[in-house]
Parts: sequence; C-alpha cells; structure tokens
Amino acid sequence: MKPFIYSRAHQVPDAIRRLAVADRPVPIAGGTNLLDLMKERVVLPTRLLDINGLPLDEIRDLDDGGLRLGALSRNEDTADHPLVKARYPLLAKAILSGASVQIRNMATNGGNLMQRTRCPYFYDVNMPCNKRTPGSGCGALHGYNRMHAILGTSGECIATHPSDMCVALAALEAVVIVLGPEGERRIPFDQFHRLPGDTPQFDNTLSVDELIVAIDLPPKGYAGHYSYLKVRDRRSYAFALVSAAVGIELTDGVITRARIALGGVAHKPWRDPEAEASLVGHAPGDDAFENAASLLLRGAQGCGFNDFKIELSRRVIRRALDEACSSSLTPA
Repeated sequence: MKPFIYSRAHQVPDAIRRLAVADRPVPIAGGTNLLDLMKERVVLPTRLLDINGLPLDEIRDLDDGGLRLGALSRNEDTADHPLVKARYPLLAKAILSGASVQIRNMATNGGNLMQRTRCPYFYDVNMPCNKRTPGSGCGALHGYNRMHAILGTSGECIATHPSDMCVALAALEAVVIVLGPEGERRIPFDQFHRLPGDTPQFDNTLSVDELIVAIDLPPKGYAGHYSYLKVRDRRSYAFALVSAAVGIELTDGVITRARIALGGVAHKPWRDPEAEASLVGHAPGDDAFENAASLLLRGAQGCGFNDFKIELSRRVIRRALDEACSSSLTPA
C-alpha cells in the first residue's frame, strides 16, 4: 500500500475547509470499499481524512413527515432503526440483503452511496479499464461480462453499481444532502449517480469539495406494499445479478402509485417513470406487470455472457410486483 498522510476532522466546517484545498484529502469513514481499492492500488490517495468524529450519525423525523438518515449512521444501525423498520421496510430489507453483518456494522450510509463498481477489470490494474484509466479501453466489453450492465451502457463502460441500499433509495425517491464551500445542496436521488457515457471515471454528481451529510426520505414509504427481490449466485454475501425494489399504493384493488428500481443492470439504479405510470389505474395482474417490465427493459442489450440478464430481469420485475401487491407482507 502506498504511504499516505492521515488526519481526523471533528467538526463539519473543518472537514469542508480541508476538502476545499488544492491537495485535498479523500474522506474515509467505514473504509469497507476504499481500503480494498487502496490495497489493490486502484486508487492511491496521498491524504486521508477520517470523518468518523463528525456528528452525522443521527436518524430523526423531518417536519414534512419524512425521515433523515445521517451520512455516518452505520448500515446495520439504519436497517435496525425502529422508524426505518416501521415506515420504510423496503429500505431495511434492501440493506440487510447486502454484504455481511460485519461489513454492515462498519459501512456508513454516505459511503454506501459512494462505493465503486466491483467490475473485475476495474479492480485489476493490469487490465484495460476506462473507469480506472480513461482512454485505456473496456476489458469487460469483449471479455467475461456475466455480471455486467444491460441498460444505460456505452462503448466506454458496461460496469454496474453494486449497492442494494441505493436501489431502495431510488425507488423511495430519496434526496441526498451535501455540503460544500458554497453551502448546502439537495440532490434528487435519480440525479446523484451517473451513467457512463464518455466519462465513466465519474460515478456521481458530487463535487470533490463536497461532503454527503444526510439522506432525506419522503413521507411515502410504501410500508403496506413493497418488495425487495435480489437474485444472486449464492444466498448471502454476493452482489446482485438482478435486483428490484418496488413500492406500490393500492386503493380498492387498483394501483394508484408505483415505484420500481432495478439493481445489477446498469451503472446506477435503473428507473423508468413511464413504466411506473403504466401500472396506475390497473388491477395487479400478469398483463400489467408484463407491460411494465417491457417498458423498463426497453433498449436492454447484453454483451454475450450477460445476455441471460434480460429475461432474468423481466421475471424479477414481475415477481417483485406480484409480491409488493400482496397483502401478506409485514415490515422487515
């Protein structure tokens, strides 16, 4: 591991000030992704800023009926929080589907948003990767790409975002609260992560001098009708081949509101408002679910080894919608 300078921040303004200087440090909290990247020499920061001492781990009610999740609240604590379990069981279930208990006890909410792809070509510094080294090529595009994206790809990158938590946050339409030298900025969740395009090295829209301080959840939590369905190679401690987070509102047996986000299929959690709107006004059923799945998967394209993901995604969407519309669900 390359030597680096380590320091700690104990107040948010101090952390923001340090991130604004030319030789800015890289923030570290749980380190569950960053330390792996450093060990593999994928990223080689010269300075690390420990932000664990910042007062950003609170989970509290918002005036509008929503809930604020502190950026430094640990994933396990968030999933186990009584307000999250009661009002946002979709989020609790998604978090508990990821990693292991040990990792969730270290990983933070803000760090979960910032984690990078687990593409093996990205992690292997001897392989070409436009995300790691722009202009070097994409080894996965014509290599072994079974875990890779089928939606929103480009000729530069077909990596997927690895988070389970983020898929649920996308379906819940969360808002990311960040602070920088210019003050506070509120980023709708669907605008936080980026598709690769011509600049796959940029994972999100956060500026280098900004810090995630919280995630706000809206009042609607879909606690009565939700599903988080994750298909993976083994039952635990594995990234999704395909996952789906679904929130549904039903009135007199008719869908009045629907939110669907897919994981494991794109560079960011994947949503399509037209697919969601297609469900409104319909009773739950195979025809409505199939139509929504077809709309969500418009333009899906495999790269060989991952062709199976298109049909798998269709089945996951239909099953998750059927599960969410069931009345037998209980909070996580």
